[in-house]
Amino acid sequence: MVEVGLFDSLRRKRKGGQKPGTLRKASSIDTQHLDEWAASRRGVEAYVEPRTNVTETTVVLIAHDGEWTRRRIDSLEVAQQFGKKRSMPVYEVAKVGYPQRMRDYTERQRILQRRRRQSEDTP
Repeated sequence: MVEVGLFDSLRRKRKGGQKPGTLRKASSIDTQHLDEWAASRRGVEAYVEPRTNVTETTVVLIAHDGEWTRRRIDSLEVAQQFGKKRSMPVYEVAKVGYPQRMRDYTERQRILQRRRRQSEDTP
């Protein structure tokens, strides 16, 4: 027989061993994803998003067609090193904003998803 305390479920370790309420730091898995993503697309630019109360510093990679991905990164300086190593321009979102092609891509994806759902719902 195993004894289970009333609050044991609250004490369980979180994924990655983090305490509740702490921000997850960037990992090598994040960097690997960014590397692979950038290598498989053309015209990629990096846009660094500052740390907030909810997330650590993140970088958004945006391809020539507006396709994008976001992952955590340790700092603006690390993002700049990442970009320099890959001959990729790095911008600060707070200063320049996001490019229109990113918003256009996201909107196209919404439209395609809506059409897919509608075609699945039609007999």
